[in-house]
Amino acid sequence: MTRRILSIALIAMMLAMFIPAIAVADGEWTMYVYTDNGGTLNVRNEPMKGDNVVGTLNYGDAVSVRMTMANGWAAINWVHADNFVGYVQSRFLVNYKPAPKPSGGSSSKTPTDTTDAQKVLSQMNAEFSAAKKVSPYTVVARPSRASGWVNLRWAPSTEMERIATCPQGKELTVLAELKNWYQVQDPATGMIGFISSQYVTRK
Repeated sequence: MTRRILSIALIAMMLAMFIPAIAVADGEWTMYVYTDNGGTLNVRNEPMKGDNVVGTLNYGDAVSVRMTMANGWAAINWVHADNFVGYVQSRFLVNYKPAPKPSGGSSSKTPTDTTDAQKVLSQMNAEFSAAKKVSPYTVVARPSRASGWVNLRWAPSTEMERIATCPQGKELTVLAELKNWYQVQDPATGMIGFISSQYVTRK
C-alpha cells in the first residue's frame, strides 16, 4: 500500500482549505534531481501522470525551475520540448547538489496495512482539526545536526513524501499553525508544504 492511498480525496479537501492553487516565484532558479533510490525522474508535457513522458532526468542533474505548483509539480526548462517547458514532481527536487546515489532506503516510511494507513490518516486529521491561519511570520530551520536538513512534506505527517529539504538557517514563512506542524512557504521559490514545528524556531 502506498502513501497516496491514505484517502487522497479527504486529504486534498483538507489541504484546499490552506494551500493556494499555484505558488509562483519571480524569475528562474536552479534545483537538483534527488530520488530516494537513485533512479531517473520522468519529465512530462503536462503536470499530471499519464502517457505523457517526454524524457528523463538523472539523479543529481541540475534543472532550471520556472515555478512550483501546490499540486506537487514544478515547471522546468526542457530544451527537448517544442515550447521549452516540461513538468516534474517537485518532491524529487532539492536546493543543493546531492551526494552520490544512495544505496537504498527511503526518506519516508510506507504504511504496510490498512491499520497503519488509518492511524496515519487519524493523526493527520487531528493536525488539520487544530489548524489555524495566522498573520505570516518567519521561522528558521534548525535540523538536529548543523550539517543536516529538515524535510518539507506535502502533508503534515512523517509518513508523507518529502517535496523539498531545508538546510540549517533556511528561512520560511509560516502561513498556518497546526498541532505539531506549520504550513510554510519558501519565499525563495514559492513552494508550499508542511514542516515539523520542533525543527524550526521563530526569527
